[in-house]
Amino acid sequence: MLYFSCDYAEGCHPKVLEALTKSNMVSTPGYGEDIYCQSAKEKIKEYIKCPDADIYFLVGGTQTNQTVIDSMLSNYEGVVAAETGHVAVHEAGAIEYSGHKVITIPNHDGKIDAGELKQLIADHYSDGSCEHMVHPGMVYISYPTEYGTIYTRKELEDISSICKEYDIPLFIDGARLAYGLAAQNDLTMADIAALSDVFYIGGTKVGALFGEAVVFTKGNTPKHIITQIKQHGALLAKGRLLGVQFDALFTDDLYMNMGKSAVEHANTIREYLKEKGYTFYIDNPTNQIFVVMSNKELDVLKTKLEYGFWEKYDNTHTVIRIATSWATNSDQVEELKKIL
Repeated sequence: MLYFSCDYAEGCHPKVLEALTKSNMVSTPGYGEDIYCQSAKEKIKEYIKCPDADIYFLVGGTQTNQTVIDSMLSNYEGVVAAETGHVAVHEAGAIEYSGHKVITIPNHDGKIDAGELKQLIADHYSDGSCEHMVHPGMVYISYPTEYGTIYTRKELEDISSICKEYDIPLFIDGARLAYGLAAQNDLTMADIAALSDVFYIGGTKVGALFGEAVVFTKGNTPKHIITQIKQHGALLAKGRLLGVQFDALFTDDLYMNMGKSAVEHANTIREYLKEKGYTFYIDNPTNQIFVVMSNKELDVLKTKLEYGFWEKYDNTHTVIRIATSWATNSDQVEELKKIL
């Protein structure tokens, strides 16, 4: 079977594994108080041009989203997200489980519109019964979105400006950050840091065995954040395992190079699909490709290709996801083309 179902099917980049092996017998303090975590934090601060950033390493994406949102919101506040947003659809109600409503807003190719966001917040506070409602206390977006689309600099600036106007934080989920930035010409990780109040650098889907790096950018780290991370099951006793990985990811631009490689391979597949007349469900420039195929075609395809089910298109067609990753190579791409 050829695997193109997701971007976390493999273990980790060989350089990450090498770093883990090399450091394996070194004794360190626990819970992130080690030399590897400190080194990784310094490298990230330098990379994002934010020397005062406060950085924490958590074990996974869902734990990260739940911890960040729960720690930054009051108990009467909810988080605004696209109706297709990860926290609204694919996290099993983790945000609601922590006591915060996900306030959904229409999506446009997976993205939220700044004008509609402002209208939603304004309408809330102009409602005479707003004190009986969940208050919008944060805006959540992912970069790239669930559909592999990316916000332009202008779109992010507009959303960030609205958050500042209403004094609520902008949280950017960067589970696939490297893939989004690799497909973007006018945006850097430093820009993400400048425009957000908190964001995270995804490792699980970009070359690490597991782990995410949460970055608080505005001197806004919640009180007793370590305690809250632990309450959410996201604090690793052997925190050095996360530090070693992110230290390797931010050495010699490995993180971004992996993103570029995945996007280049995705573009090769994308162009081939266009040549062969396949129907795309949505157009995007990142490592995820969404294709509409007949169920009869999929009966044949599934014997040779591990793809990702995305959603039902109609009674006879299905939307599937073909995803490249940091581990995708040219031989696999050529084999996929033969299968298609």
